[in-house]
Amino acid sequence: MTPKRADYQHRRDIILGVVVNQYIKNVSPVSSSCIAQEYLVDLSPATIRNILAELEHEGFLTHPHTSAGRVPTQDGYRYYVDYLMSEIQLLEEEKRCINTSYAQDIIDLENILEKTSEVLADLTHYTSIISVDGWEDRVFCRGTNYVVNYADMQDLDRMREILYALEKKERLLDIINQKLESKIKIYIGHEIASTNIEGCSLAVAKYKIHNGPSGRLAVLGPTRMDYQKVVSALEYFSSLINDLV
Repeated sequence: MTPKRADYQHRRDIILGVVVNQYIKNVSPVSSSCIAQEYLVDLSPATIRNILAELEHEGFLTHPHTSAGRVPTQDGYRYYVDYLMSEIQLLEEEKRCINTSYAQDIIDLENILEKTSEVLADLTHYTSIISVDGWEDRVFCRGTNYVVNYADMQDLDRMREILYALEKKERLLDIINQKLESKIKIYIGHEIASTNIEGCSLAVAKYKIHNGPSGRLAVLGPTRMDYQKVVSALEYFSSLINDLV
């Protein structure tokens, strides 16, 4: 790739990253003027519009008919997760709150996993799901109430389908217990391969308890979920569980 082409690709990546981050934050289409004013003062709105048009033509962005702004597509989120997402760390205050929540009523593994599911859901504001290898009829699931708060998911029929899917524990286990090639796997939209929750994203992490069972930690949210926060939370909890047992 020539230096000029590399620079252009870098600009495209920046603009796509801005659109994804802003949409995750505000749930509102992102305009070229907003990008120019707040992020890329060295590029004109016309140049940004051209890049946005390219990204839309290539399937990474789309736009509602009533707005000139763009929103990410599932392919846009996929590219963002694979190439643009930055690693973040939980704040020390968040870690202290997490650790404090385990200070009482922790008796055995089941208590730990119930508490973990609760705290993980409260931290991310999405639905948490935890499985244990060998416990085929036991799934720890908390935060189903957050489904109704997804600002881009106000279709009641879709909400019912998601809640119904969360009640079907066997199907949940089939999804989150798939073989993971990496420590954390993110399924976006149709990649989940479940018609009930194809409008969601699912982040799954492995955990292994010292001298104990292994399993999966998962977070289910909208496709516009805060991927950076979710990945950081899953990494922290997967290591924390081992220390608690």
